[in-house]
Amino acid sequence: MVNGRPVPGLITLVIDPNENLAGAIFEGLDYEAIYSLDSSMFGHGDFGRLTATLNGTWLSRAELQILPDTKRFGIAGEVIPPGVTLTGSLPWSRANFSLFYDGPADTWIEGLDVGAVVHYTGQYEDDNLSLTQSRFGEFSKPQTPRSGLRPWRARKVREWITLDLIASYRFNLPPSAPDEVPGFAKDGGKNVKMNDGKRKNVIRVSTAEYNPCGWRAWLNNATISLGIQNVCDEDPPFVAVSGENGYDESLATIKGRFWYVQLKKRF
Repeated sequence: MVNGRPVPGLITLVIDPNENLAGAIFEGLDYEAIYSLDSSMFGHGDFGRLTATLNGTWLSRAELQILPDTKRFGIAGEVIPPGVTLTGSLPWSRANFSLFYDGPADTWIEGLDVGAVVHYTGQYEDDNLSLTQSRFGEFSKPQTPRSGLRPWRARKVREWITLDLIASYRFNLPPSAPDEVPGFAKDGGKNVKMNDGKRKNVIRVSTAEYNPCGWRAWLNNATISLGIQNVCDEDPPFVAVSGENGYDESLATIKGRFWYVQLKKRF
């Protein structure tokens, strides 16, 4: 509702309330499994550690109710158009698998971390009449059944699998050797024999570290990373509902193979 002056002029008040009328139900399973293999367990030395991780989501039920007096309809395994702000598209399954190698401790490759990540997005359906009002010629596609001959069969969006590679190295330099301080005794303590043959008590203050802000300080605790996203340059699957873009922006990207270098310093 907009209130203005009796005659055309500036708007003095705009009332735009929000009402929480819609409802949604989601049911599914989130899972994660991690396994770490330490090479030292075999008794032949420490050659590093392998870590495998699997995590994902399986969606069994998702229903949306637009208004309190309307019926719920299913949105699991469906494309969600950009105009619906509830969530992105909802494939039945999504998963990620990663395998990483870490260098052995107390060696120069202790900071080495190399690995690969596989991203999996499962199939889902391209049209939902309740959301898109999609039509096949003169026929409307009801949401169910989801099988049979066209025009009663929903179009499937194929799965999308991509591979990422990552390599990083963290510099962990040993402390620098202290330098001698001129003018103080190198060997201190009690009853130290002097040049004249006498013994005296001498305080040990003989070393100091110079230039703590040099290149070693800047390089220490710095991490350099090199990675490739979408190594195989896989194109996202075609989605008709997305309009002129032709792909699902909520789940995929069209940038293709992507290289990057990252430098991080911890102070």
